[in-house]
Amino acid sequence: MPLITVVVLNWNRADMLMNCLTSLFSQSHLPDRIVVVDNGSTDGSVARVKHRFPGVHIIDLPCNMGFCRANNMALQTVQTRYVALLNNDAVAHPTWLEHLIQAMTDHPEAGSAACKMLYADHPELIDRAGDGYSMAGAGILRGRRQPADRFDDMEWIFGACAGAAIYRMDMLHDIGLFDEDFFLLYEDVDLAFRAQLRGYRCLYVPDARVYHWASSSIGHDSRMSVYYGHRNLEWVYLKNMPQALLLKTWPHHLVYNGLSGLFFSLRGLGLPFIRAKKDAAAGFRNMMTKRRQIQATRKAGNPEIGRILSPEHLMDRLIIRKKRAKNG
Repeated sequence: MPLITVVVLNWNRADMLMNCLTSLFSQSHLPDRIVVVDNGSTDGSVARVKHRFPGVHIIDLPCNMGFCRANNMALQTVQTRYVALLNNDAVAHPTWLEHLIQAMTDHPEAGSAACKMLYADHPELIDRAGDGYSMAGAGILRGRRQPADRFDDMEWIFGACAGAAIYRMDMLHDIGLFDEDFFLLYEDVDLAFRAQLRGYRCLYVPDARVYHWASSSIGHDSRMSVYYGHRNLEWVYLKNMPQALLLKTWPHHLVYNGLSGLFFSLRGLGLPFIRAKKDAAAGFRNMMTKRRQIQATRKAGNPEIGRILSPEHLMDRLIIRKKRAKNG
């Protein structure tokens, strides 16, 4: 069986996409197949890929179908043992893929692996060192804006950011692909939670590095990111949190939502936040149907899931956001 496919999702970022693909063709372990899924770009992205990288397989979509559906269409074509996802606004270090494949080979219990993502414009700082998940039912960007020489130990974590990650295809066949109701944001947190519930672990591989132009497509704290982030946050929590842990964590969840609503209202983003919660409630019945199936087939017990939940540090989140706003 061929070993690895890399999928790159693109939407109107032709120049960044060229840099991303160049980094993939410079890997010490070359992918067996590279797939570019173009989400209805109007900037000539597809033509440029065909001209410069004729060996790349292209899925040319007529419109923007969102992160989840577009990636799922590519994942359904994968026939390799592993698949790696890489953002079009990321450039992979030449040994990125080699380190990820080696980690998955050495740790067959790993269903996925996360890498160290550094800011492309500030490579001395960490963008993300994999994902965590808090007792408040919110995703955690591990290592955000900390020095690049930190988070240097390989370790088991909650999940991988789908902007630069590797997945075992056997796991995806077992737990399913991205939830297309999400459209974008928190889809990788949902996938990671479902994987943990089924007994699959995620390994953080610090030597696998990428350089990321963060939030280049939807913007940082834009109306779109607030809406999808805070709608989908509720769906992840409702679908996946085991009942005993729901009873334990719901006060933290309510406090997190209340303070988040206040924060975004003060920044003029109260309306998309409120709409997010309203639409999350409208999807309650659909998510409950999914919850019943997920909880009925989970293998991990409450103690195992409880151990991977992190404390919620709201002040740390606020400090990070202030630093991000100060640095643009």
